[in-house]
This record gives sequence, C-alpha cells and structure tokens, in this order.
Amino acid sequence: MSEKLKKPIYKRWWFITIAVVVIFGFIGSIGNGDNEAQQASINKVSEKEVVSSLDDEKEIVQTDEDEGKEEIKSDEVIEKPEEKLTEEPKEKLKEEPKEDKVTETLSQKNAVRKAEQYLRTMPFSKSGLIAQLEFEGFSTEDATYAVNKINADWKKQAVKKAEEYLNVMAFSKNGLIGQLEFDGFSNEEANHAVNNLNVNWKEQAVRKGKEYLNIMAFSRNGLIEQLKFDGFTLEEATYAADQIGL
Repeated sequence: MSEKLKKPIYKRWWFITIAVVVIFGFIGSIGNGDNEAQQASINKVSEKEVVSSLDDEKEIVQTDEDEGKEEIKSDEVIEKPEEKLTEEPKEKLKEEPKEDKVTETLSQKNAVRKAEQYLRTMPFSKSGLIAQLEFEGFSTEDATYAVNKINADWKKQAVKKAEEYLNVMAFSKNGLIGQLEFDGFSNEEANHAVNNLNVNWKEQAVRKGKEYLNIMAFSRNGLIEQLKFDGFTLEEATYAADQIGL
C-alpha cells in the first residue's frame, strides 16, 4: 500500500498533449479539403462562362456574316433589272436595220406599168419581155428594172405560152421545147411547161401530118421523115401516116 497508485494513461499529461495536436491537425486537413473543392468548383464555373461567351461571340459573328450575305444577294437582285434595262435598248438598236430609200424614176414607173399590161395580154419569158419593152423605147436599165419589179412566175408563163402555141398549130414534144427556148425561156422552164401539159403527142403528129398535106403532097416515107425532122419519134410519125391513110 506504500506504493502510489498509477494514473490511467488517458489522464497523463503527455497523452493529452498528443491528442490535442492530432485533433487540430485533423481539423486543418478538413478545412484545406473544403477550400480545394470550392476552388475547383469556382474554376469549373469560370471555364463554362468563358466557353459560353466564346460560343455567343461565334453566333454573333455568324449572324453578321449571314446578314452580310443576304444584303449582297439582295443587292445583286436589285442590280440585275438595272443591267437588263441598260442592255435592252442596245439590242433594239441592233435589230432595227437601216432601210435604204430607193427613188423610182417616172420612166421606171411607166416601164413597170407597161410590163404588167403585156403580161395581162399574153405570156412572155423574162428576156422576151425585156426585149419587148426595149422595142417600146424603154432603156435596157428601165426595162430590166420593170421586169424584176413585177416578180413574175416564169415557169407559169412558159406553160401559158406552150398552151398558146398548141392552140395555133401542132408540135412535137421536142419541137415545142425548142420553140419555147427560142422565145427566151430557159431549158428548165421549157421542160417544166411541156411536162405539165396534158398532150397526146401521137395525135399531135397526126395534126402536123395533115397540116403538111394541106400545103403540099407527100409520100408515106416523105411524110414520116418530115415529121421526124420536126421532133416526132418514129413511132409517132408512123402512127400519123397510118391514121392519115398513106
């Protein structure tokens, strides 16, 4: 009993000192952790704000660019009608040809009137009508001007001339073509006329044979040869001699 009673360990001074130090250290570490978390959250918020502000600026820039494009397009649409308005008068000026005024002399007018009068009376070839006007006293220049001015269909004139000849006397096909060419029609116009006639050339040979016999006497062979000379074929000439009775 003489020995002193030992104090429990949690009541000793060095234990209490260590415990106090550990408690304060623990409290300090908790405070630092809270501060770091707060700082991290603040940093995250600031980054989000920066990103959102950059996005807003991009949207503003894009909107400005779109508006600029729309303004350019609207300007182009407005400018196109102005260009058309300035170009159309130039095109109209190009389309309007200059008309050369031709002064017709009194002599030319009379030549035209005379040519029209002749064609109302009888058919002519182009060169035949010019020659007829020259015979009337018109110059070659005025006669040519008149014939070109009336713009006649010379193929139709050839048909009329061929019919006129057949009403007067008989012709072979080749003989009628030659006669039309002699009157000034071209070979094309003469052939066109003869091919557009409804003619029986054998009957024309019979008519021609009778015309000859009314003037003079012929033997059978002599008449056939004469008809062949006039352009009839041997078949047509022989047919005529047979029909006449030689």
